[in-house]
Amino acid sequence: MAIVTSTNAPKPFAASVTVTDGHERDALKQEIFDLLHTSDFSELKKGQEIQLWIENSQDTDADLIKSSGFEPYRDLLQLRCTLPVHRSTLKTRKFEDGADDKAFLAVNSRAFAWHPEQGDLDKSGFEKLKEEAWFNLDGFLLYEIDNQLAGFCWTKIHAESSPALGEIYAIAIDPAFHGKGLGKPMTEAGLNYLSSVGIETGMLYVESDNAPALHIYQEIGFSHFLTNRAFRYCV
Repeated sequence: MAIVTSTNAPKPFAASVTVTDGHERDALKQEIFDLLHTSDFSELKKGQEIQLWIENSQDTDADLIKSSGFEPYRDLLQLRCTLPVHRSTLKTRKFEDGADDKAFLAVNSRAFAWHPEQGDLDKSGFEKLKEEAWFNLDGFLLYEIDNQLAGFCWTKIHAESSPALGEIYAIAIDPAFHGKGLGKPMTEAGLNYLSSVGIETGMLYVESDNAPALHIYQEIGFSHFLTNRAFRYCV
């Protein structure tokens, strides 16, 4: 439970602040005010923006920090479901390190062109993710049509949770294959894998305004668990 600051922020922000889940609200207003006047932020130029994430945000948070100048602009929902779920109809294969990198990054770039974080993933960033302790090729599933990558479902196991959680870390269908009903079975394929290794609860994050994805996830059995809310502040 802490407040984490970084100048390595997604576009168009010059800096980022994260209030972690469970952080006490009593002093939050003053803490945010104090942060804006630290050396890191006081040197920002007029017109630059700061992003503030509050994990597991409550309805009262917006009013609590409004006087600091932060306005809400984005909700990221965490959904959870009980495993197992329906068996996927897709025949997927696991990611091959090196051989599939280029195709994956191309599909990821097209599918997440709108996304402020995932859309910026490049070769260097991908290599860093591969070094993470949770990275597992077995849980990185690809689906091809006529030898062309049509979609992927990349899973992540949170072994530190008790019990362990299985996350759909990133899932996408290449825009060239939209309209073929691949989103639901691709998600199910990832959840099937997580279930096969003993995970009983699946989770994922989705933008609150992504109605098509929300519809698919609700059909599968996901329900809302918490909301991470993003605020923005213009210097």
